[in-house]
This record gives sequence, C-alpha cells and structure tokens, in this order.
Amino acid sequence: MILVGIDVGKLSHMFCIMDSTNGEILVKPSSFQNNREGFELLLNKMKSYSKDKMLIGMEDTGHYHFNLLKFLLDCGYTVALINPITTDLARKMQLCNTKDDALDTLTICDVISSNLHKKGYRISKVNNFALYEQKRLTREHHDLKEELNSLANKLQKCIDIVFPEFNSLFKSKLGSLYMKLLKTFGSADAIAHANIRKIRKCFDSCKRGRPLSLTAEMLKETARNSIGFPSNAEVIEMRHLIDRINLIKKQISDVDKKIEEFSIQNNSPILSIPGISHFSGTSILAEFGDFSNYLKASQIIKFAGVSPSKYKSSQFEAQHMAITKKGSCYLRKTLYQVILPVIQFNPVFYNYYHLKLSQGKGHRCAQGHCVRKLLRVIFHLVTTNNFFDPSLLR
Repeated sequence: MILVGIDVGKLSHMFCIMDSTNGEILVKPSSFQNNREGFELLLNKMKSYSKDKMLIGMEDTGHYHFNLLKFLLDCGYTVALINPITTDLARKMQLCNTKDDALDTLTICDVISSNLHKKGYRISKVNNFALYEQKRLTREHHDLKEELNSLANKLQKCIDIVFPEFNSLFKSKLGSLYMKLLKTFGSADAIAHANIRKIRKCFDSCKRGRPLSLTAEMLKETARNSIGFPSNAEVIEMRHLIDRINLIKKQISDVDKKIEEFSIQNNSPILSIPGISHFSGTSILAEFGDFSNYLKASQIIKFAGVSPSKYKSSQFEAQHMAITKKGSCYLRKTLYQVILPVIQFNPVFYNYYHLKLSQGKGHRCAQGHCVRKLLRVIFHLVTTNNFFDPSLLR
C-alpha cells in the first residue's frame, strides 16, 4: 500500500509518500501551494502509483482541507480523514514535543498504516458533498438559534426596565403582536399616552381572523399603572434588537426550508421514528457522515460523545462517571433535544426512561441511557434500511 500523508495549512500544504510494506519514504516531505497549480503538482508526484493501492491521509480540522479533499475525490483517490487528537497522540508516543509540518506528514502516514479495526480515521471514497452542505446548514440553524436566544434575553432586559408588566399580558413571547407593540411604542409611558386608535391599529394588523384575549384597552390600562422607566436609551436598543431578531427568524426559516428539501431527498428510515423531525434527522445523519465507517453501534455512541466515561485501576473504580463529551457538540445537542419527543411519543422509550428513574438515576442520566438506546436503533435502521418498528424494541 502506498501512503500519502498531507499536513494541511491555510496557504500551503506539506506532503510525503511512503511505502507501507517496508517503510521506505518514496517522496520526502515537500510543500505545495493551496491553489490549482499546487494541486496539479501533487497529482504529478502521485501519478506513477496506482490509485487502487494508494491511501491519502489528512487531518479533518477546520476548513482548510475542504477544497483539497474535494479535488482528490473528484480525481478518484481514496482519502482518510484523521481526527487531530489521533495525530497528536501519535506524535507524543514518538516522544516528540516539536510541532513540525514535515514530520507531521510522516506521522499521518504512520496513523493511516494502523490496523483497520483500530483505525483513528474515516475513509472517504465517494464524492458526496451533499452531506457537507447538510452539516453546514444544520450547524447554521444551531448557531442562529443560539444568537436568537441571546438577543431575546437582551430584549427582556430592556422590557424589564421600560415596561416590566408587559410579558404578563402574553402567553408567548416574540409573536407578531408582541414585537409590533414594542417596536411601535417602545415603553409603557408611550403606550399610556398613545391614542387608543393607534394601539387598536396594531392589534388589527396582527389579528388575522383570530380572537385575541388581550385588548387595546387592557394594554393601555396596564401601561398607565406600570412602574416602568421611560428610558430613551433602552427604547433605541430595544428597536435595534427587534430588527435583528426578525432578521434571524427569517434566516432560520430560509435554512429550515433547505434542510427539509435535503431531508425529503434523503428519505432516511430514521424519519420513521416518532419524534424525529426533518431538522433533527438531517442533523444526525450529516454529523455522522458515511455510516460505512462504523462497524457497530458502540462506535457511533463513542463518536457522539455520549458513552459513559470509565476510570478503573487495580485499587480503585470510579462510580457515576459522566459522559465523555468527545466528538461533535452539535450532534450531542441535537440528540438531547430530540430525545424528549422520542420519549414522549414512544412507549418503549417512555418505559425505559422511567425504569432508569426508578433505579435511582437522575433525569439527565436517564436521558443519556435513552440517547444511547436511540443511537443503537438509528444504527440498525440506517445499516439495514428498515423502517422503525416499535414491536421489535425491548
């Protein structure tokens, strides 16, 4: 097997070529530019070796490897994406504290020459960048949601100053009427002194044929008795926050539409699990990538970072260890969000959750057990292409 180790950089990359049978270095560590000319130079160095007997390794880090990876897959090469933690451990095992790009290419070759069943990398043979796009979209959804929550908290701070009684008038926050009243008037003092017709106009524009329990008169009366302070600075900040919140809500809607399109195209059997939506299903599949890289369900559990930590020695064994939290934080976030409706809509998961509670487990720990059970189900459905059948669960 011919091994090619590539150390990825922003402007240039380093590579070497090694024969795994005898460890001979066929091409010493050399650099090439991160552009078309550089990529062609790399191809020229590799063209004398058979693609079928070649494995190219690079770290799956950041985004600098993406264009090179796509170029190599388009050319028909097999690429191993390596977790940077793996190469770091390999470097430490060599008792080397020096970070050197040339040496790193040799370390990468050592990693990809390891035993297949204990490999610290994922093989990429198929040029399927739809998964990459789905991962970027679902992560963008998560990031936008976090930004929306942050802005909503800042908005609440402003409301607590200018009209603290405002939230008690609404069942849900950030609705159309809620936001329109805040942006139009800004404070309790402004509402208290506003013409009732102008307030009613806001209500009428957001009513959309639905009866509202809150009336313009009730709002005006509450504003008259408010303890809120009419701060101009808070009102200005609040209007800016509302504009940003509305923009982010529109962006989330655009992202979710595209995610749903991908989900319908995927038609994955995991969507047959009650409680898994287009977004959560797409997020889970995109974060795991190609399931052919996993031989058993325990591997995807470890990849998700939800396997329990273990510490045991000859004289001590730790009890009640937390999950490892290795791997993708986006994947774990999706799993812990989706497990709530999965427990709610699946009697087997519901009973399993309450079984763990009855055994003295806490809520979060019981959720973790259910997440691992869900991942075992997902692995079975994806690898067998079967739809969810609750009668087969136990």
